[in-house]
Amino acid sequence: MVRRMAPRLVPGHFAFRTLNDAADLAEALPQAQGMFREREGISVILPADPGAPLAMRQITLDVPSALDGVGLTAAVAGALARSGIACNMVAAHHHDHVFVPEADADAAMDVLRALADGSEGKS
Repeated sequence: MVRRMAPRLVPGHFAFRTLNDAADLAEALPQAQGMFREREGISVILPADPGAPLAMRQITLDVPSALDGVGLTAAVAGALARSGIACNMVAAHHHDHVFVPEADADAAMDVLRALADGSEGKS
């Protein structure tokens, strides 16, 4: 899957938030990019203004991924970690998505393109 992935930078900026109030969740849900129920509340990924605290960019890995696939998440997170780029991985039904700090989005795209073409880590 790594060799077939085509990373695509999604327009917009996003932030992870925790919502505990049903009214806040109902208001946020139509614009939520993703959500997950945790013990502390509902974590949602919402649109954010560029430059907002903890604003992130989304990179979608345009390769059909399998929920039982092995290695894609580790390869992507590992390559970004070796480059000093933080990431939050979200596995969805059809694709995997990587959220990186907005300042690192272009560098992350370069790392992921190099990983896909087999040149990551080669000088």
